[in-house]
Parts: sequence; C-alpha cells; structure tokens
Amino acid sequence: MMRSLWTAATGMITQQQNMDVISNNLANVNTTGYKKQRAEFQDLIYQTLREPGAPSGPDTMYPSAMQMGHGDRLSATNRIFTQGNYESTGNKTDMVIDGDGFFQIQMPDGSTGYTRDGSFKLDSTRQIVTSDGYPLIPSITIPENAPSDSITIGADGTVSAQEAGQNAPEQLGQIQVARFVNPAGLSAQGKNIFYQTAASGEPIVTNPGEDGAGTITQGYLEMSNVQVAEEMVNMIVAQRSYESDSKAITTSDQMLEIANNLKR
Repeated sequence: MMRSLWTAATGMITQQQNMDVISNNLANVNTTGYKKQRAEFQDLIYQTLREPGAPSGPDTMYPSAMQMGHGDRLSATNRIFTQGNYESTGNKTDMVIDGDGFFQIQMPDGSTGYTRDGSFKLDSTRQIVTSDGYPLIPSITIPENAPSDSITIGADGTVSAQEAGQNAPEQLGQIQVARFVNPAGLSAQGKNIFYQTAASGEPIVTNPGEDGAGTITQGYLEMSNVQVAEEMVNMIVAQRSYESDSKAITTSDQMLEIANNLKR
C-alpha cells in the first residue's frame, strides 16, 4: 500500500516540472527567436516479483512477468528548433535566417555564443551588435558618413552601405552562420544565447545559403515558435494528470485508514 503513495507522489512532482516547462514556453511567446521546450518522461525502476517465463509447473511456465512500477521522472527538456513566424519590421539591421543556422556572437569572456535572434543594432562605434551590446562575428562596422537606411544585407550575408557622396554601395563585410549536427544539444544561457556543448558537436561555419545553411532576409525578425493553443492543451493534460495522482494518494490513504481500523 505504501508503494502507491510514493509512486503517485513521483507523478505529481513530474507534472509540476512539466508545468514549469509549459509556463516558460508561454512566458516567451513574444521572445524573438525563442525555441520552445518539450518535457520528456521516463518510467522509474521496476520491482520484479516474478520473471517472465518462470516455471509454473513441471512442464509449464508463466507467460508474463509480475512487476511493480515506482512512478516516473523527467528525463529531458528537449528544445524544438522549428522555424518561427516572420515579422516585418522595416529596420535595416533586423535579420532572419531563413532555414538552418545561428548568428555568431562575441561574448564578454571571449567565447562564442549562438542565437536565432536577429534584432541587431548599431552601437556608438557603428558596429553591428545585439541588444546587450555583444558584437556580431565576423565584426562589421558601418562608416560614420553612411546613413543607416543605406545598409543592405544580401541573402548570402554580404553587408553593404553607400557613403555620402559616393555613387555606389561599398561592401563592408560578410555575415557567416553556424550550423550544428545536433542543435538540441546546445546549452541555453539566457538572453537568447546558446553555447556549444559536447552533445551539439562542433559548429559548422559557412556563408548563408551554402552547405545546407539558411539564407539571410533583411528587415524581418523570427518570432517565437511557441503555439499558445498547443501549450494550453498541454497545461490541461498536466493539470488532469496532477489531479489523478493526488486522487491516487488520497485513495491510498483512505485504504490505509480502513486497514488500520480493522478489529477482530
């Protein structure tokens, strides 16, 4: 009887963690470039009371096992890298990677971060940076006498701008994107930044549109790929599962009370 109490409790703990994942998805429904997470579960260890195929007589055997489960646990929070919807902004430094790949960002500690958030800006030195001031890799700087509305970013990542008094735009640099064999293995660090890990593999750096990498679209942002209706359904399922587990605990407690009140 006590086994059912602990088993149901693991289900309640797991569904609370599931709600944490769902809540984070809903909280980031308007976060640029956010990729939703999916909670994944595993059943826990089983207590085997009888092995399958154990002899039941001289010439017979039991066709099935007798095992008692001990609940479940959260096994992973898998990040889903499907493409989000595009939103037109008209801002010359906003970019979308149409397809596979990440922008490369120079972090303050010298490491490289990776992001799908293309809401870039110009800092005081007119360098292309993120909202937190982290520069794009490779570094690209717009000349002071080149108006911001003259910036052109091609599908292949070439950045050009026309300086005042010139008749033609000047190419200023080349944006490169990084791909990963297993993007779900990247480690999220907040601020829309991912770091590479042993699970993600080494980055495959290439020009946009080459070797399977996506192309660049200027003047758009990729929105979150969270679907509110889907998350609301997941929330209802998690709530009902939590209620069922709590009901199992209540019922087990009532059965224990009946057993304790038995009299000869």
